[in-house]
Amino acid sequence: MKPTNQFCTFYVDGYLFGVEVEKVREVVTHHQTTRVPLARPEVEGLMNQRGQVVIALDLRRRLGLSERPEGKRPMIVSVFAGLRIVNLLVDEIGDVIKTNGDQFEDVPQTLQGIGRELISGAYKFKEKLLLVLDLDKTIAIEGKKPAAQPEGTLV
Repeated sequence: MKPTNQFCTFYVDGYLFGVEVEKVREVVTHHQTTRVPLARPEVEGLMNQRGQVVIALDLRRRLGLSERPEGKRPMIVSVFAGLRIVNLLVDEIGDVIKTNGDQFEDVPQTLQGIGRELISGAYKFKEKLLLVLDLDKTIAIEGKKPAAQPEGTLV
């Protein structure tokens, strides 16, 4: 990690997550998705974003958390994933947080399930814990499905 980093933060099921600001294209409100037949559950669908077809991943499902409450529309964090764009569906957008590299810690031992594999580490602040998403692992949805875990148990 660099001595200082800036993270675009967002909430998913009450947990605070972040991705490096330089990997974020934009943050927008939810758009209509088109379902993809036989896609994995975490693939919400495809979106037309400025004439470009973009895959939308539901982070609640990807992290093995509980489903979004009925009627609550997600927000979108649009990120650069190599040469493509991927939309991450989140519950709420947070702030841009500047961190000191000395605050970075390994993945907390209390994290369970698939979520543990998708987190690269954490920053502890006075009143919150910022979990840093490993974007490469998070968007890599090919291959086998994650092992079953009790719904809604990340920590």
